[in-house]
Amino acid sequence: MTLSKQASLVLFQDVNDALTAAIHAIGGFKKVGIALRPELEVRPQQAAQWLRDCLNQDKRERLHPDQVMHLLRMAREGNYHAAKHWIDGQTGYSESTPLDPRDELAQLQGRFIEAVHMSRDIADKIERLARSPLKAVAGE
Repeated sequence: MTLSKQASLVLFQDVNDALTAAIHAIGGFKKVGIALRPELEVRPQQAAQWLRDCLNQDKRERLHPDQVMHLLRMAREGNYHAAKHWIDGQTGYSESTPLDPRDELAQLQGRFIEAVHMSRDIADKIERLARSPLKAVAGE
């Protein structure tokens, strides 16, 4: 099934419904609850209940945005994209395809190299300015 077909075949009522489907697709409430709350590893039932409460509109508990991002990354790693595609549609974006981890690594390496070059350029400019005759004038 293509990514587009996977998302278009699934209709969710709300974001909690979409995230719940992702949880089921990637291993269930215990596994995901522990991943989001590692301190509950020795109490998997409590981790699962906490996660269920977070996705229950009638409960006060909610996922932190960082936890939602972690959950969506786990879903991507589990090759489940419907929840993310539902969010895309609800926020006015077209569905995107996940990056191949090798492509993502290459992009990150490229950005890192650019940052190193920029840092070097900035350091060189700072050094030139520190040695410049204007420094003496500015200090007077």
